Amino acid sequence: MKNKLSIFIFSLFGGALAFFISQFAFDTSSLKGSKTKGETNRENIITPSFTAANPNRIINSSNLDFTIAAEKTVDAVVHIASEYMQNHNADPLLDFFWGPGGTRGMRPQIATGSGVIISEDGYIITNNHVIDGAESITITLNDGREMKADRIGRDPNTDLALLKINENNLPYTNFGNSDEVQLGDWVLAVGNPFNLTSTVTAGIVSAKARNINILRQNSNENIFPLESFIQTDAAVNPGNSGGALVTPEGLLIGINTAIASKTGSYSGYSFAIPSNIALKVVNDLKSYGMVQRAFIGVIIQDVTQDVMNKLELPNTEGVLVNGLSKGGAAIDAGIEVNDVILKVENIEVNDVPELQEQIGKFKPGDKVKLIVRRHGETQLIEVTLRNESGSTAIIDKRKLEAESSIYGATFINLKEDELRQLNINNGVKIQSIKDGKMKNAGLTKGFIITHLDKEPIRTKKQLLNFLKSKKGGILVEGQYANGLKGYFGFGI
Repeated sequence: MKNKLSIFIFSLFGGALAFFISQFAFDTSSLKGSKTKGETNRENIITPSFTAANPNRIINSSNLDFTIAAEKTVDAVVHIASEYMQNHNADPLLDFFWGPGGTRGMRPQIATGSGVIISEDGYIITNNHVIDGAESITITLNDGREMKADRIGRDPNTDLALLKINENNLPYTNFGNSDEVQLGDWVLAVGNPFNLTSTVTAGIVSAKARNINILRQNSNENIFPLESFIQTDAAVNPGNSGGALVTPEGLLIGINTAIASKTGSYSGYSFAIPSNIALKVVNDLKSYGMVQRAFIGVIIQDVTQDVMNKLELPNTEGVLVNGLSKGGAAIDAGIEVNDVILKVENIEVNDVPELQEQIGKFKPGDKVKLIVRRHGETQLIEVTLRNESGSTAIIDKRKLEAESSIYGATFINLKEDELRQLNINNGVKIQSIKDGKMKNAGLTKGFIITHLDKEPIRTKKQLLNFLKSKKGGILVEGQYANGLKGYFGFGI
């Protein structure tokens, strides 16, 4: 966003805060899970309830009735309580009673937010920052029932997460088409601010495709943020995170995520993740356990007045290609530096967030049509999108984890720059850990195994082969991210 916001805050108490193309006339096949070579079967795909001939916006504002949307939504929005452990420093006063350092250590903490039921069998979408790091997640329905939720998957790139509760015949909210949303459209925000359940506020869409830089990039963890928020003036406060942004008809067109504030409370603007992005994330998490990110293979920038003058462009429309990724899809498709991308299929794109939002709805292997201006003439270029590794393969996280897990733990190889930062020559990181021999021995997520029985461990494959062939006791050596060494032993 070009206007500098002073402070951006996730609308949540605590929490463990701890790109490219739409099908012609919004072809929803990409959201419904059209098959791509190598793709696994996809079950229970959630589909939007709109059609191109019946968009989710209301034309005659004099007929607005917010009670319709409120009645449809309040029972589908839930309260989320996330319990996680936080390290506390010693409190000298309490140490008087508990002994020196008696108050130091890990203590349970509760963070709260909102979520939206999106299917009658209990799937719930919320923000990743609402549940990130949580050891247990409790859902409270609008009728007061409480139940534990399972974490199906999460996507730090978009700050979205998918949960599941074991319940049926639940009220739920249908997806609308966020591409059809226009500036000035009325919207309602539904959530649980300040732990006040089922709160409904109204406002209008103030802007679209806002990038407010609240999601942080982390190449080591493959986090490349996709921000293209819907900006509204509907009141949103801490606790609203993960709640619903709906049309006057009650269709879900956004997931409330952040506010712009100097105080930590609402002061005029709030931001929601567009529903078309959310729907893609939900279906990918359900089908593969991870989001299938697709890339054109270009370096892009906005077309400013200076760029327009320098390149002698007719106007500032579109997004400029100022670089190409070696071996990327764009080069193979014939895209050139200084091309200006005007449309992704039939959707106009006039800045980087808009282009990222449209590409973000597709997966590797999808063929997308770009309308490009080159030397004053427009042309259509079809691009086959690729994943971050440069292939069109669909990756199933659950299959990968099954192949790379043992004794309750899964592992990931470390990159050369990670090894340098850690000042070690070799090692494999524990990516996740659940009940099993390793957890029982005291090993935790993030611990880096450098040696097994004094033998240096360099790759995940080597580690797995070693453990599968080992009999008897085993000594595990390594270190944590902060450099602290660790030694563990367990029997096989």
